[in-house]
Amino acid sequence: MSDTNNLIHASSPYLLQHAHNPVDWYEWGAEALEKAKTENKLILVSIGYSACHWCHVMERESFENHEVAEVMNRHFVCIKVDREERPDIDQIYMYAIQLMTGSGGWPLNCICLPDQRPIYGGTYFRKNDWINILENVAALWANEPDKAIQYAERLTSGIKDSEKIIPAVTAEAYTPEHLTEIIDPWKRHFDIGYGGYNRAPKFPLPNNWVFLLRYGFLKDDESVFTVVCHTLEEMSRGGIYDQIGGGFARYSVDDKWHVPHFEKMLYDNAQLISLYAEAYQCTKFDSFKQTVVETINWVSDEMTSADGLFYSALDADSEGVEGKFYIWDKAEFDQVLGEDAQLIGAYYNITEEGNWEEEQMNILRKTISDDDLLAKFNITAEVLYDKVNLAKEKLLAARSKRIRPGLDDKCLTAWNGLMIKALADAAEVLNHQSYYEKASTAANFILNHLKSENGSLYRNYKNGKASITGFLDDYAFFIEALIALYEADFDEKWLEEAKSLTDYVIANFTDTDSPMFFYTSAESEDLIARKHEVMDNVIPASNSTMAQNLKKLGLLFDVEEYTEKASEMLATVHSKIKSYGSAYSNWAIQLLNEIYGINEIAITGLETDRIKLALSGHYIPNKITLGGTKSNLPLLKGKQSNETKVYICRNKVCQLPVNTVEDALELMHIV
Repeated sequence: MSDTNNLIHASSPYLLQHAHNPVDWYEWGAEALEKAKTENKLILVSIGYSACHWCHVMERESFENHEVAEVMNRHFVCIKVDREERPDIDQIYMYAIQLMTGSGGWPLNCICLPDQRPIYGGTYFRKNDWINILENVAALWANEPDKAIQYAERLTSGIKDSEKIIPAVTAEAYTPEHLTEIIDPWKRHFDIGYGGYNRAPKFPLPNNWVFLLRYGFLKDDESVFTVVCHTLEEMSRGGIYDQIGGGFARYSVDDKWHVPHFEKMLYDNAQLISLYAEAYQCTKFDSFKQTVVETINWVSDEMTSADGLFYSALDADSEGVEGKFYIWDKAEFDQVLGEDAQLIGAYYNITEEGNWEEEQMNILRKTISDDDLLAKFNITAEVLYDKVNLAKEKLLAARSKRIRPGLDDKCLTAWNGLMIKALADAAEVLNHQSYYEKASTAANFILNHLKSENGSLYRNYKNGKASITGFLDDYAFFIEALIALYEADFDEKWLEEAKSLTDYVIANFTDTDSPMFFYTSAESEDLIARKHEVMDNVIPASNSTMAQNLKKLGLLFDVEEYTEKASEMLATVHSKIKSYGSAYSNWAIQLLNEIYGINEIAITGLETDRIKLALSGHYIPNKITLGGTKSNLPLLKGKQSNETKVYICRNKVCQLPVNTVEDALELMHIV
């Protein structure tokens, strides 16, 4: 047997990590699937991603072990899947595992019939348990194939029936009481002490806090608004945030945001940049602005390709040890900082014994208020911040000499969409031109290199190659990013692209039996089921994002079919929101917009940019902004002149134009 398997030709860094395993791995594709059918062999689908700690552990214990590999190769056609490249496959087999075991996660290992239908699976298995399971299932297929086929039939019908969306007969009129029904049970889960929810582990869940920030502001609900601000403050002070390098880890294992699971994902950080930028626009808290700037700097320094696209993730592990790159013992910390070690050690909670289970190791976090530090060390705020900034530079320089965590350098359209939107949001709120330029560079690259001649998108890009047909989230988040870019520069080419991609989605993702879109395109390969993605998770659902896109584009282009489709989608899911608000937070944002209305702000005249900049200093969460001196958009037609005017429209009714931002804010009842 050669030293490599079929994965050596893969583009995914996660698959390439397994290319030297003794397991005879294949990528998901015609070759492996045909082999299973021809040889009547069970398929073993093993799914993970490059920043997944337990995926690496199972690889070390089992997939690198010749004894285990021999069993796998003898009985199965073994297929490795990167869930980030192929979420369509992950979705199906994750649901199968949840039906079988009641829970899911990664690594995900599913054994299937030669026709891809699942019969058995689970997540992480120890080596000996794994061998036993493989031999037992192989024996079942050899001796009692009918029993295996019965399992498969039951599971597959369960997968197909899951998430069946029944269209609402009529859309009801939404009222503020509908929001109260959602919020009241939600409030019971807030952690008043440390922010977030009263549980561990703690995930940032940025979209939850976007909704709650907007709700707290529009409803003037101080209890909700305070929890949002407290949560954002605590997360940015905790170990989940990289205090010297910027950027957030995926979650904290405890309830205090203290000990992170150290991998950093692009999708979390993109959404958190948007969230903290919006919270800064609302509150003007400098710490929120600092978090935005530091996290964007990290993305620019460590997560940006030469083409201007954004990489997917940084591993938790370096040198095979989780978090090793990020943690400090007191001796090294003191040596790097010299005379300021005592002050900065207090600032970042550095102790001799260490502040987590790794012996004498410290995770940087802020546990003392700045005011208490100023009093304790008898210094001014200016001196403290100068010393902190200098210390960050020194610590970063020392840390940069360590062996870095692995980088997953594939670029995904969906996650790039989230990052482009984040940069456009930050550019507008902070008036930062270079953020806008980074956003437009990435968007143009996708339009030029990841869009095919028939108007469809590819999902992935690496080493000059795009190979996977786009999924609904690729379209949803990229369309959302294009709308954000238009609102940043009023260049209508972005909107035209957003509209043509939306029309492509309607043509290729529509389910004739449901208002929801399928996750896979009609042009994608056939799997055992075609799923919808409806619930919001660490990333908002592609359907909830698409519904918001349709609403905005419907208003901007005055396309009734778009706004009606958005309304149907919300009406269908509305009854579910109150039972589990945090899993429908993006839908709840759409509900908020229905109840409070969307301010359509049209700016015309020679001073459009000045007015737009002044408006961006004010928090108006329920708005779309459009403008320019030439336009084809219905709301701007016939309104062009050299004189600067602001039109405020809602629900197809426009007020008389005004000339100042102050007057415009008054029309929107914002003071």
